[in-house]
Amino acid sequence: MGSASVEYCNAEEGVILGVDGGATSTICVCLPFLPFSDHRQLPDPLPVLGRASAGCSNHNSVGEDKAREALEQVIAEALSRAGKNYSAVLAVCLGVSGVNNSSDQERVLNWMRDKFPGHVKIYVHNDAVAALASGTMGKLHGCVLIAGTGCIACGFTEDGREARAAGAGPVLGDWGSGYGIASRALTAVVKAHDGRGPKTRLTDCLLESLGLSSPDGIIRWTYADPSWARIAALVPSVISCAEAGDQVADEILSDAVKELALSVRAVVQRLHLAGEDGNDSFPVVMVGGVLEANKTWDIGKEVTDSILKAYPKACPIRPKVEPAIGAALFAWNTMKKETEVNGYR
Repeated sequence: MGSASVEYCNAEEGVILGVDGGATSTICVCLPFLPFSDHRQLPDPLPVLGRASAGCSNHNSVGEDKAREALEQVIAEALSRAGKNYSAVLAVCLGVSGVNNSSDQERVLNWMRDKFPGHVKIYVHNDAVAALASGTMGKLHGCVLIAGTGCIACGFTEDGREARAAGAGPVLGDWGSGYGIASRALTAVVKAHDGRGPKTRLTDCLLESLGLSSPDGIIRWTYADPSWARIAALVPSVISCAEAGDQVADEILSDAVKELALSVRAVVQRLHLAGEDGNDSFPVVMVGGVLEANKTWDIGKEVTDSILKAYPKACPIRPKVEPAIGAALFAWNTMKKETEVNGYR
């Protein structure tokens, strides 16, 4: 840790990178290093020097080569747009979906060690960390619910314990995710077509969205490219059918709400975030396209209401900054703690 003090002394032109790597897109932001002693409160708005985006970086979805390529691309582009190079980086936090254990972390760390100088602090976590930090301004405490292409609930206590629920991908049951909602809608159309399920407005709506003339074409469309994001993109059609009164679509969304709320409750219970009596206050950060407000069928509001019914003092938060900035703030906060522990001021 001794070399860190040298770097901090030369940190005036240094930058911190935050990466949010999801199943649909990967974002990197470049922030100026904010001296610990001079900033008791972070500036609002935060100064973003550079920002870049690329495709999916979840290795489970696109493979290791494409995942690494996406991460390296956004980092290089964000630095270029900020007018900086790799030597200016003091720390980088990568919150990447699909990073679920130590071997996943080590894989991404090895990719990054090839790109950055040895002094750079590199933190690799699941994208839930970036999402939570976007609502807590870099602090790792509370619960985060991500519901986009995939879904996961993840919680952290102030003493470092953590727990997660869902986040195991579409095959293993992320039914509250965009993929889960859309895949159930596609299944409902197929079942209605062959007589195993009730007729549904989803049939005409999805056929129109996909440019198909018959439900028979759905099978070919689905397996031609079963990427998670491609299927999850159909969620707005499911919501519009539910808002129009379709019972099948309504049931699909209601089940998704139950799954998402259940994931949060599982994390809260395992970590005792609400205390022994369930009445302690704790943040619940809500992130992802599935949770964004709609006209009448508001999944995010329904999930929030369910959480508050179980934990009245929970504090739902819709972040004001994006998860990539949350990742950068997490890196800044972690560096600050490490410097304090090691006596560097």
